[in-house]
Amino acid sequence: MAALLAAACGGEGGGDPPPVVPPVQVDPQVRITGTTPFADGCDGVPASGTLYASSEVEPHVVVDPGNPNHLVAAWQQDRWSDGAARGLRSAVSYDGGRTWTASAAAFTRCTGGTPTNGGDYERASDPWAAIGPGGITWQISIVIGDAISATASAVLVSRSPDGGLTWEPPITLIRDQGGPFNDKESMIADPTDGRYAYAIWDRLDGNLGPTVFTRTTDSGATWETPKSIHDPGILRQTINNQVVVLPDGALVASFTRLNMAPPRAAALMAMRSADKGVTWSQPIVVAQVQSRGATDPESGTPIRDGANLGSIAAGRNGRIAMVWQDSRFSGGQRDGIAYSQSTDGGLTWSTPVQLNQAPAVQAFVPTVHIRDDGTIGVTYFDLRNNTTAPTILADYWLVQSADGVTWTETHVAGPIDYATAPYARGLFLGDYMGLTSIGTTFVPVYGLTNPGNLDDRTDIFATLASRVAAAKSMGAGVPAAAGPPTDALALTPELERAFADSVRRTVERRREPRLDRAQDPAR
Repeated sequence: MAALLAAACGGEGGGDPPPVVPPVQVDPQVRITGTTPFADGCDGVPASGTLYASSEVEPHVVVDPGNPNHLVAAWQQDRWSDGAARGLRSAVSYDGGRTWTASAAAFTRCTGGTPTNGGDYERASDPWAAIGPGGITWQISIVIGDAISATASAVLVSRSPDGGLTWEPPITLIRDQGGPFNDKESMIADPTDGRYAYAIWDRLDGNLGPTVFTRTTDSGATWETPKSIHDPGILRQTINNQVVVLPDGALVASFTRLNMAPPRAAALMAMRSADKGVTWSQPIVVAQVQSRGATDPESGTPIRDGANLGSIAAGRNGRIAMVWQDSRFSGGQRDGIAYSQSTDGGLTWSTPVQLNQAPAVQAFVPTVHIRDDGTIGVTYFDLRNNTTAPTILADYWLVQSADGVTWTETHVAGPIDYATAPYARGLFLGDYMGLTSIGTTFVPVYGLTNPGNLDDRTDIFATLASRVAAAKSMGAGVPAAAGPPTDALALTPELERAFADSVRRTVERRREPRLDRAQDPAR
């Protein structure tokens, strides 16, 4: 169903400035989701937090490399306040995103999981999809809590034989019970060889948090035993692990390394593999991350965003792009959207530049994608139309660039009231959103709040974002030498505390619940 979103006016805080009216929305927008398909109590256990039924958050989307009209999206369905959701849902489009047919992999009980089909889990999170050559389609998820132990944590993958309309029983890539916790998984199908697909995540075990990797070499019939490909050491962990495949078949894995011992700090890193994941290089520093995290400018209510997480994309021209939230451009006052790129396979990275085109307000949850013609696209939320009213007005934007230097801006959606979003250690629409492309058209897939509807707080939308506005230069991405860029902020005591608190919140927010049935016989 197409929908046009109206504009609103205002400013981030303080006195209300003259109205800032976004361009008239003319690109077709499609609502993918509606109310929840889940029955009350479908997970079979008592609630341990607040359930936001009919809330859909954190979408991911991919396009079929052999059929640009074939798209698959996945998202969290019915988010809990204390972590994860009752299940993941998905939808497939065969007409370029204009209409969608819903489905679900059996990752949890609410989506049809049982002890016999491998999906007997209470909750799921971190939806991610992939499509390989020949249309082989995948979903991957973390899941928590099964019939044996509420402390169980696993990574499941499911394959679709028909492009996303139906899903095979999930395969367990890893399962831990008790101490270790598997988190923030992602996957990619190798566009250069249909036999290969790769999965990657972090595995938290006490004071350790290595990057774990596995792959299939037979189109998903079997998966190799997961292995650690980077151990950051004691009181360090990785998070936000992702893999991209370069045109020559080389892999680049990216992640954020978090230092948990004082002084807490974060850095984006990349590793290369020239043999499809058998061996890996030592990590290469892309940039130090100096993110404060987003908040309501008036009340200070936290927005659970992409602070300290990155988004990476690779183009057919070999360019690699990475974006993240960073406050370096405002002297540490607020997060903007930082961009760095590599044109030598991830060996060296450009000095970060700022992309968000209203730099006086907070910007957050960036996602990057590179079209087949080499055009870079980045989506994000910002608060340029916020007011002093008890709402948090946010808009969703797309910036595009052919070279990573000059960018054009498109208004995708909004303003919405972010304050309506489910509260999960912060107002939550997702750590990330979805972004892909069909030809020369970007296709963002994203979560929005529904105005005034607390029974159906959020939905997932897709937009065919073809328009562009006037070009605006945000600064040149000058290639940097190997090693960290040198323009990170000097740390004052206040900034050191702010960034350390941001790292702490990142870890706390993403440790999903692991319930102890031994303490609650009713479970």
